[in-house]
Amino acid sequence: MEDMKMSYDKVTQAKDRLIIGLKQAEKAMKSGKAREIVLAADIDSHIKVRLVNLAEELNIPYEMVDSKKRLGKACGIEVGTAVVAIRQ
Repeated sequence: MEDMKMSYDKVTQAKDRLIIGLKQAEKAMKSGKAREIVLAADIDSHIKVRLVNLAEELNIPYEMVDSKKRLGKACGIEVGTAVVAIRQ
């Protein structure tokens, strides 16, 4: 649980370097702009698998948090988000 809190804190502290949302995060990963990603565990499993596979293929570190709603809140938005990329 402490690791997840650290992940949420990391997202909150990187607010000016966030790329929020599935399409934008995938694009950032493929273009080399993402230093790491944080993804919510409560998203559809096929999306989770796709993101994890892409991250591993591109050697991008990733962390998992428990809630897309809390991840969105950590980003400063009112809605949940499946994934957040942190820019280089």
